[in-house]
Amino acid sequence: MTIEESDLPGVGKKHVVDLDGDVDLIIVTHNTGKREVFRRPTPDADSEKLFELNDDLARTVGTILEGAYFQPVEAEKQKTTLPGGILLEWYEIQPGSPLAGETIGGAHVGRETGVIIVAIERGGQTLESPSPETELREGDTVVVIGTGEECDAFEDLLVGDG
Repeated sequence: MTIEESDLPGVGKKHVVDLDGDVDLIIVTHNTGKREVFRRPTPDADSEKLFELNDDLARTVGTILEGAYFQPVEAEKQKTTLPGGILLEWYEIQPGSPLAGETIGGAHVGRETGVIIVAIERGGQTLESPSPETELREGDTVVVIGTGEECDAFEDLLVGDG
């Protein structure tokens, strides 16, 4: 899969994503935040507009596609790489984890690992920007950001190897 980016002077940016062989997905991001999504079935064909989204809705849809709301399959590790090589990862607190029942601050998560917990999914609800006083519970899905080494250290702390 290749992604080509180009400037559209006075408009914004265009990204062309090679989906499968000759089929392209074209995303035009306007300076206003509006996104237009097109499909081009072959390199010689005209693009057909699929839909248009405002900035807020585009960000919400992007977050859903990224997997921030739901991870459909369990993988060894969920990784999303942010600019600068920073990772956004999801971890479930399993029964027996030494973090279960601890607060974020009490477990010294940041000091011990370097990651930042940016959200916790608990019982269908999302706790955004949890405070150091937030208790971690069995079954929580914890969303963290950090380098690969920091995420590995968090995983070790999560299972009791840290």
